[in-house]
Amino acid sequence: MPDWTYHPLRGAAAAVVGTRRSQRTALRLLAAVGSRPVGARLISRGFGHRHPPERLAGELAGVPVAVRLGISVPPALVHETVRAMAPLGAGVVEVAPVAAADVETVRAAAAGRSIPLVVRTADPDAEAALAPHVDGFTRDDEPHVVRVSDPSVTTAAAALDDPKAVVLARPGVLVEAGPGWFARVTEAATPTAPAPGLRDVGRDPRRWPGWVWALLVGLGMIGAGLGAAAITLGPVLLWYDRDYLGMTLDELHAANHHLVHFLQHDRITMAGTMVSIGALYTGLAVGGIRRGRAWAREAYLLSGAIGFPTLFYFLATGFVEPLHTATTLVLFPMFVAAVRRAPHTPRWRRMPEGPERERRRALVGQLLLIVTGAGLFAGGTVISVVGLTGVFVPSDLVFLGADTQALEAVNPKLVSFVAHDRAGFGGALMAAAVAITLLSAWGWGRGEAWVFWSLATAAAFGFLPAVVVHGAIHYTDFLHLAPVYIGILATATGLYLARPYLCARKPDSL
Repeated sequence: MPDWTYHPLRGAAAAVVGTRRSQRTALRLLAAVGSRPVGARLISRGFGHRHPPERLAGELAGVPVAVRLGISVPPALVHETVRAMAPLGAGVVEVAPVAAADVETVRAAAAGRSIPLVVRTADPDAEAALAPHVDGFTRDDEPHVVRVSDPSVTTAAAALDDPKAVVLARPGVLVEAGPGWFARVTEAATPTAPAPGLRDVGRDPRRWPGWVWALLVGLGMIGAGLGAAAITLGPVLLWYDRDYLGMTLDELHAANHHLVHFLQHDRITMAGTMVSIGALYTGLAVGGIRRGRAWAREAYLLSGAIGFPTLFYFLATGFVEPLHTATTLVLFPMFVAAVRRAPHTPRWRRMPEGPERERRRALVGQLLLIVTGAGLFAGGTVISVVGLTGVFVPSDLVFLGADTQALEAVNPKLVSFVAHDRAGFGGALMAAAVAITLLSAWGWGRGEAWVFWSLATAAAFGFLPAVVVHGAIHYTDFLHLAPVYIGILATATGLYLARPYLCARKPDSL
């Protein structure tokens, strides 16, 4: 068992802000977000475990709890704790030790609570004053209560094997391990079964589980992206493109010798993003949904719910692309089949914690990936809006050496044609960003190598084609490419830091 009693990073943090202050700051931040309905849903989806197994239900001091996992805090932290803990997946809050001077503080915190609140006090007057306001009282010698001060998921999960045990964490656990600790302990304490393979699926598509359909969508997106890249590097325009424009590739090049290259740069970037989405969906299908992880289905669902409706961007651009439409019509029924039923049987195996330094480096990597995903979503939103409105950014027009009016003079349909590509890329980027963000937030775990390789593959196909095509056509405006460079740096650093943790080899027994 690793020694959790001291770490230089912890010591430095305590020296700067103080242990109590760091605990209160963390709880206040979570409480501020979790006290609002939208924030509570965000935290519970991101860090909580909304469906703990029945075996983890029980009671503490006669008080029923949905999960025998909670936190024990001093009265000074009770207000923030009561507001923050329910969305995080905790089952109970204990306040201890409580004296007569703390009665009003506890009473105020108990009002409107959404989680069982128990009190430990040696003062009979304080107990009598709080009896109408809290759910119960614990004692110093409370049987089957395990109070932990370290973030060891393995230790807490092992304690829960006793059907009567209740594990109560100290506040420092959340500072050390992050707010996902309750979810990780619940997951580690959940009984699981072996994950199925393709041989277990059978040949009847009507009986295929959701993960198989999700896998087919992922592979379909990869195939579509590679096909789009082949078209872009070959003929560039298909027959329906030429019919819509009423121009050939040579005529476009003659009108503006940068125009064909500009179309290629938009389309090759879009193709790379499609392959990235396919890699993420394939990983979520095989590594997540197949193993019964409800969060993987939700990440896949939310990403697809953004990506598929971008087909209707044609209502604003006026250009209906047959290949885009056909791909959507083929893949969307598979997408629906993949998400129509939630996975039920847990089929994962969680590894014990490794070295503390490895875990902390991985947390920094996780933060970088989440920030990158959020940045990509913001970028995709901006690109969609620009594509559906002004179409071009200033650096585009500098590269083309023409303004919008000049391009419309070449062909009245040319701007709407470019708008379709531009807006479609923005929508695809948003879909990929959602999958990246949620996979990084929800899937981080030691030994989850599929998370690493899904993100690494998505990053390679998302970033590298964009850099290469811009260099190949000499569209090298630094400010235009700065978000790409920042994304590459953040992603590469995050994956480098997290690789030993995510790719740790699982023992044969797992």
